[in-house]
Amino acid sequence: MDHITIRKAAGTWTVRAGGAVLGESDAALELVEGDYPPVIYFPRSDIAMAFLDATDKTSHCPHKGDASYFSVVTKSTTLENVVWSYEEPKEAVAQIKDYVAFHKVDEVTVEQI
Repeated sequence: MDHITIRKAAGTWTVRAGGAVLGESDAALELVEGDYPPVIYFPRSDIAMAFLDATDKTSHCPHKGDASYFSVVTKSTTLENVVWSYEEPKEAVAQIKDYVAFHKVDEVTVEQI
């Protein structure tokens, strides 16, 4: 099993897509899993969820559980399946329930401000 560490992400974080700010949070979490780069998880309450459309895509992680995906709808395009969430995460990572994370793609920027 990969070692997973979850902690409060230091400072304030923002996420942008298609030129629009989707969210800003000082309550973001940083998840580190094995040798993978850290992933920032945003509380749903700090994200403009109206820009996210749930999709049929799912995936399974043996350590975190089943992930659901969202597309981001911008003025000019739809960024398919670039957001994920664990609706019912495994107990070991229960802190990420009600949080979303964003794939690192050119059209999406996650950064500390």
